[in-house]
Amino acid sequence: MLYRVKGIVIRSMDYGEGNKIITLCTETHGKIGVMARGAKKLKSRHGAITQPFTYGEFVFYRQNGGLGSLNQGEIIESHFSLRSDLLLAAYASYACELLDRSLHDEEVGTFWFTQLKACLEGLTAGKDQQIVIHLFEIKILQASGYGPSFEACVSCGSLEESTRVSPLLGGRLCQRCRHHDHGAITISPGTLRLLSLFEKMDMRRLGNIEVKETTKEELKKVMRAFMDTQLSLNLKSRHFLDQMEKYEI
Repeated sequence: MLYRVKGIVIRSMDYGEGNKIITLCTETHGKIGVMARGAKKLKSRHGAITQPFTYGEFVFYRQNGGLGSLNQGEIIESHFSLRSDLLLAAYASYACELLDRSLHDEEVGTFWFTQLKACLEGLTAGKDQQIVIHLFEIKILQASGYGPSFEACVSCGSLEESTRVSPLLGGRLCQRCRHHDHGAITISPGTLRLLSLFEKMDMRRLGNIEVKETTKEELKKVMRAFMDTQLSLNLKSRHFLDQMEKYEI
């Protein structure tokens, strides 16, 4: 069967002497693997379309739910700047690997695609990389069924003000419920407001916002705890990103 889909290359790996296997996050068919024959060759017509982070329209033949075979492709947005800057490439790779590991094959959901597309666009547009990535992490948690609750107490639903958050229980704890997790993290009111905003915000609505470095450090600590506790994914791209951030500092 012949498919024509819009998708983003979230993984690209060499296969054999001249071929590549790419993994696409598509708008309509979930995550799909496609073989691009000859894509490694210098004059290949598939060379550009199979680059990581590329958003394009892909036409491929696929039979009985196996690996597709790429017939042709048209680039909509190459995201070249994400591949030419090492730090941006690290952030984009983390976003793509995070989605790849969270999304099952052919798990259909336009939400996954739109949020990744907006994430890569935000990085390309020069928005604060750390803010973009932390918002994307929350969207991944929500789409995976582990969305945190920062607006109300995750235990009793109270709207009482509190700055204690529990990665283990999945959100904010009020004063009366803080005993449910003695390992909960105390954060500043500013970080809590930002997390509450992220909980409700779509990636496509993120503008250019300025956040203090102290707030970003606290935000990273909290989101790292939520990601490790709720998803427990060992991602190579995150280890590399950590090293890059240390180098940048």
